Amino acid sequence: MNAKDLPPTASPVAKRPVMPICGDDYPLSDKQRHLMALARQLGAERFAPRAAQLDREAQFPFENYEDMRQAGLLGLCVPESHGGLGADYATYALVSAEIGRYCGATALTFNMHVCTTLWSGLLSEDLEMSAEQRALHRAHRAVHFARVVKEGAVYAQPFSEGGAAAAGAMPFGTTAVKVPGGWRVNGKKIFASLSDAADYFGVLCTEKKADADLSRRDTLYLAIPRSAPGLSVEGEWDPLGMRATVSRNLVFKDVFVPDDAALMPQGLYFQAASRWPHMFMTLSPTYMGIAQAAYDFTVAYLRGEIAGTGPVKRRQFATKQVAVAEMFIKLEQTRNLFLRAIEDARVDPAKSTRLRAYAAQFTIMENAQDLARLAIRTCGGQSMLKSLPLERLYRDARCGSLMLPWTAELCMDRIGREALYEAGEKDE
Repeated sequence: MNAKDLPPTASPVAKRPVMPICGDDYPLSDKQRHLMALARQLGAERFAPRAAQLDREAQFPFENYEDMRQAGLLGLCVPESHGGLGADYATYALVSAEIGRYCGATALTFNMHVCTTLWSGLLSEDLEMSAEQRALHRAHRAVHFARVVKEGAVYAQPFSEGGAAAAGAMPFGTTAVKVPGGWRVNGKKIFASLSDAADYFGVLCTEKKADADLSRRDTLYLAIPRSAPGLSVEGEWDPLGMRATVSRNLVFKDVFVPDDAALMPQGLYFQAASRWPHMFMTLSPTYMGIAQAAYDFTVAYLRGEIAGTGPVKRRQFATKQVAVAEMFIKLEQTRNLFLRAIEDARVDPAKSTRLRAYAAQFTIMENAQDLARLAIRTCGGQSMLKSLPLERLYRDARCGSLMLPWTAELCMDRIGREALYEAGEKDE
């Protein structure tokens, strides 16, 4: 499938053409317009019709990934020199938000896959390395890029461990010990999205050194194949929302990982986390898409355009018009912070830029669930039926504020602390 010369995409619930997630007046490059049209077409024609069943049965969207594989989207952030689409950070965010508009679970897991190529590609190029490190890193990542582009491999990014490590406050409890030819990994990751689907897991772990405490500076980022001896998937998966992510637990017991499995050189992740803060904001496009979808549904419902609910228009009532106005204002506030933040993404941003990223993350996650709440209140009882997408959007939106490393509480904490203290300042 190709987005070239695509006509305007029709909405699965409305008769009117669907505008891009960023609106119809936002300046886009030709590449961005092309890729967003492709994502919109796949979302409307393929992802949205499958979403209800995938959610109900907590099944991973394998068919959606096959569609993205055929369209080349798995290589979205793989550089063109390696056969990928060469999308930058902002383009990824716009495309991911379009996908989230039609299937939140597909967009959220797509984030885990794309971040592997984004972090080891575009982001790593901005970081300091020795010439030897950079040459070795480029050789290693070429292998990973080739797997994605030529073999259609899917990468996951298990992060959480149930403690403070994923928030950046402590070293990861999953450890790696240096052995001849590679590493020996032990530990456990929870909420590991794509646990039943990924070909490789990009695991963040801490190098365990003899006679030394674990340190965040010694974080490793290793690609472990799902077939590796000692790796197992365990636990049930029956959550409130984002059910099709299938985020079961990963257990590593003496898993051997060769040296060339590194997705970043030793210690580089710590530098990235300090200097490239927007790398932790890549979950937010999914929820920007959900926020847009809640608004889209409400407008279509009030216009009498939702299939199966009867051609009854409800837009003439003043209470409905006021409710839609409230939703539109909240959506625009959210969208504009989102667009500014993804434009800002770069190495070593100014303090105000970093604080704005926290504010954008907080606003998107909180407002997505509030827009879904307003949509249900405005549309009324029928909106709660599982035959319609709104109740799923509401449940999916509830999860965003809880997601590490930038939960809503952590964003508030960092904004408050960093606004009041300059680097190195403390109270006597």
